[in-house]
Amino acid sequence: MRIAMVGPFGLHPNKTMASRALGLARPLVQQGHAVKLFMPPWQTPDEADKSWEVDCVELRYVPLDGGILGITRRMVREILAWQPDVVHCFKPKAYSGLVAWWLWQFHRSKLRLVMDTDDWEGWGGWNELAPYSPLQKRFFAWQEQWGMRHCHALTVASRALQTLAWGMGLPREQVVYVPNGPGIQYSVSGKRLSVSERPTVLVYSRLFEFDTGRLVEILRGVQTAVPNLRILMVGAGLYEEDAAHFRQQAEAAGIWEAIEDAGWAELEHLPALLAQAHVGIYLMEDTLLNRTKCPVKLADMLAVGVPVVAEAVGQVGEYVVNGRTGTTFPTGDTTGITQELIHILQNPEQQAHLSNGAKAHIVENFSWEKLSAQLLLAYKN
Repeated sequence: MRIAMVGPFGLHPNKTMASRALGLARPLVQQGHAVKLFMPPWQTPDEADKSWEVDCVELRYVPLDGGILGITRRMVREILAWQPDVVHCFKPKAYSGLVAWWLWQFHRSKLRLVMDTDDWEGWGGWNELAPYSPLQKRFFAWQEQWGMRHCHALTVASRALQTLAWGMGLPREQVVYVPNGPGIQYSVSGKRLSVSERPTVLVYSRLFEFDTGRLVEILRGVQTAVPNLRILMVGAGLYEEDAAHFRQQAEAAGIWEAIEDAGWAELEHLPALLAQAHVGIYLMEDTLLNRTKCPVKLADMLAVGVPVVAEAVGQVGEYVVNGRTGTTFPTGDTTGITQELIHILQNPEQQAHLSNGAKAHIVENFSWEKLSAQLLLAYKN
């Protein structure tokens, strides 16, 4: 089978194509399928008109001349020239949404069109956070609704997106649940990663899913009980002002000196960095955007053996299993979260038990090899 995967952007800085699309493509190629990713690198324009391979998966950055219409036409032309059996468009918005529209209007009888959604993009979703113009917001909201309805199959990364699709009238069998695996390329059985000698809490986040004041309150409570605490920050705020605001709060609370800010680590260094932590924290406000997302960062932490204390919103409960991979609490239970973080930090046997359970849970349920088998259902039905 020849499978074209289409992205609305390149591999960086957004991670949908680098983690989700490429994560699914690798095992498909290993099974004998041909997979090629087509993307417009509009965020890294110096890479335009580039072709290369990653683990036998072909990747193509199309040229960026000709404006929106010209780029879309070029993507369609190159995709059709490759003669795929299946075209899988990741995100029903922007360039991938435009490609899907074009293929559905003029070529749906010649190939199988599959749409993927891993976030809620319209009202109540990214439209509320991203600095889009009013016109872009209206267009993206329309694209999302149209794209989810006009495809031969729809793959969704979360149960909430699955429910929303059914509520839009899509037949149950047309909606295929394919959650995310780890974004990092890491084999649990193949490597031993060392844990920090100091008690370490991991905050791996872009800081937009929650009120950072709650995070600071929790961390201050943990530091009070664990004076030698190390707070490892990986990632950055969605916007610079988010990170700056968090720093101001942390300094005011007296915990900034305990924070080691690693920023955005290169993928090859990320597993060893995350694995230094004894426990991770994952906060989520109960919003439509958070309920519909499927956090790759959460899978990353668990994959390297970091148990997680999290707020039980959306997909979180499928990854953080109480007593096996960590502990969940209702959103806003700062006292419960604080006490559980302290308990894990002060009980090495419990930490080791949860660490082993976390790695096993990801291998058993969220390896990309298993997820690609679910994807084939969408390609073949």
